[in-house]
Amino acid sequence: MNKYLERLYNGIIKENPTLILMLGMCPTLAVSTRAVNGLGMGLSTTAVLIFSNLVISLVRKIIPDQVRLPAYIVIVASLVTVTELLIEAYLPSLYDALGLYIPLIVVNCIILGRAEAYASKNPPLLSVMDGLGMGLGFTAALTLAGLVRELLGNGSIFGFRLLPESIEPIAIFAKPPGAFLVIALFIAILNMIGIKTRQRKLVEEDCCGNCAACANRCEKAQEGGTE
Repeated sequence: MNKYLERLYNGIIKENPTLILMLGMCPTLAVSTRAVNGLGMGLSTTAVLIFSNLVISLVRKIIPDQVRLPAYIVIVASLVTVTELLIEAYLPSLYDALGLYIPLIVVNCIILGRAEAYASKNPPLLSVMDGLGMGLGFTAALTLAGLVRELLGNGSIFGFRLLPESIEPIAIFAKPPGAFLVIALFIAILNMIGIKTRQRKLVEEDCCGNCAACANRCEKAQEGGTE
């Protein structure tokens, strides 16, 4: 597969940030009450991902290691501010719906994670494709969660009523617990078709996921003369 298309495939399917890597769960659970909210948050995050990856890749060789993370945060915060102002100016209803979660994109672990893990080590075009793939994967997860929650919790999709008035919506899906149920359902479906989350792979490999503690145990074992 072409390496650029591979970055798209990885972000959308193989390494989906929400459903496989389990990143960015806070906005996923909070704003996915409606499909339009999920789509808006996903596309906003995608735009920040693309441009932050591009800028960080371009300046990666001139940023000293000592201030690497603060520099990334400044770049991301600047892009988020621009995105927030554009949404407030041109999409005020979406701005009101997302509220505080737009500026909180700055601390979204997906963005800083891709900056550190990929953009800081790869050329600009590949970094852009990586940001696009991860952003589209995040957008797809949020929008699908929003579709299911809006349909079951309100009887509508994108504001259009689909279920008859005689059918009572399941109120729990419009509330925070509904988000956990929907995400759990998606993960169960992925596991059923053979796409496993990172956490499940760790469990199957007999890894607790606590890398720091594992490293400490390895060091103690080496000191004791055992493997």
